[in-house]
Amino acid sequence: MEKREKYKHLLMFLASVLIMAIQIGVFAYMWYHHFEKNMLRRYWHRGNYVIIGQYALLLFLFYKLYGGFKVGYLRVFEVLYSQILSVLCVNFITYLQLALIGHWKFGHNIKYLLEMTGINMVVVVIWVFFMRWVYARLYPPRQMLMIYGKYSPRDLEKKIGTRDDKYNICEEIHLSVGEEAIKAKILQYHAVLLGDIPSHERNLFLKFCFENNIRCYSVPKISDIMLMNADHIHLFDTSLLLFRNRGLTAEQQFVKRLVDIVFSLLGLIVASPFMLVIAILVKAYDGGPVFYRQPRLTKDGKVFDVLKFRSMRVDSEKKGARLAMKNDDRVTPVGRVIRNIHFDELPQIFNILKGDMSLVGPRPERPEIAAQYKREIPEFDYRLKVKAGLTGFAQVYGKYNTTPYDKLKLDLTYIENYSILLDFKLLFLTFKILFQKENTEGVEQWQVTAATKEKGGKEDQE
Repeated sequence: MEKREKYKHLLMFLASVLIMAIQIGVFAYMWYHHFEKNMLRRYWHRGNYVIIGQYALLLFLFYKLYGGFKVGYLRVFEVLYSQILSVLCVNFITYLQLALIGHWKFGHNIKYLLEMTGINMVVVVIWVFFMRWVYARLYPPRQMLMIYGKYSPRDLEKKIGTRDDKYNICEEIHLSVGEEAIKAKILQYHAVLLGDIPSHERNLFLKFCFENNIRCYSVPKISDIMLMNADHIHLFDTSLLLFRNRGLTAEQQFVKRLVDIVFSLLGLIVASPFMLVIAILVKAYDGGPVFYRQPRLTKDGKVFDVLKFRSMRVDSEKKGARLAMKNDDRVTPVGRVIRNIHFDELPQIFNILKGDMSLVGPRPERPEIAAQYKREIPEFDYRLKVKAGLTGFAQVYGKYNTTPYDKLKLDLTYIENYSILLDFKLLFLTFKILFQKENTEGVEQWQVTAATKEKGGKEDQE
């Protein structure tokens, strides 16, 4: 397997070239035989190449954005979903472009678009399952050794276990057995997973794996995220790492606020019909209030009232505020639907226009819950260097049942890597996760989410 490992990237590159070539070929055929003939003017060679090239560029960008090329990295159905979503977006945008160029009426030549999309879907299904079969044959699950310390490895083990197609933890070993015994055990494996262990021991085993060409996975600490995104200074013969620790610059804040206002106004126009229907359904179900307000934290610890569609019964907090469990019976039928597609969050557009929130940023936490987390995670307030967001890094790459410590690390990754391009990327990725159930689920009974070891899940009305 180790010999085949060096060819993995080449294999994935060739597979990506293959799917791109087939899809571009399908569009080129439809262009020359149908679309181009329905244009007001015929295109010369360069014009044809430009149209096909634009399609190819769009397809590549959406595949990269949604992970359509990541056959061995993502689950097979995630890759399939990413491919299908990418093709649908690109074909829709391309059709609008051609309709504008050709002055077509709405629906004109739509049958050719549907034919092309149907062929695209068949190609996608065949390619994804074939490449997954090839990948599984060449690269079976990696046999791993897990090293852990005082923190139980069970939660991490369960997460790794969800990808048994890629990883297989064959053995676990505790730090107490000693450095030499662990090093001897490491040599029996081709991959090692370092859990949340002290930095000193982690560095020892990391260097040992480096010396012996053994692949090593490590759970990052908060300081690691800061180190990864520090600026490298080379003013003299001693390298320095610069940590600015300032959050967003003045110009970044200005551009971010401008984008928030423009996109929120556009979003309000598009979402208004849906918001009206949801408001009627919520009111009609039990006659209770349509909206739910709750104090939340934003930049610099400022408290504001977040606005959401009510998704739970009116008396959901009669026994006091508490976290919602998976399949919580307090969630109304209407609430279950709008929570699953995140439409309960739509009224937060008004919070964004007001300036309490941003389109992209850490999810706003309740003050009492944040204080509870902070007692166990003193760094939890690091998230407050930027405004809270409707969507964000933790929302896209995590889940509602992701632990607070892991959410903190995801939010810090966003803050330390901030750019307006990252914001746009996260907005597009948010569209992808809207219909992925695992991003809206509450917490399993076994799962520990709070730093205080409480079991919980999605917050009340969250």
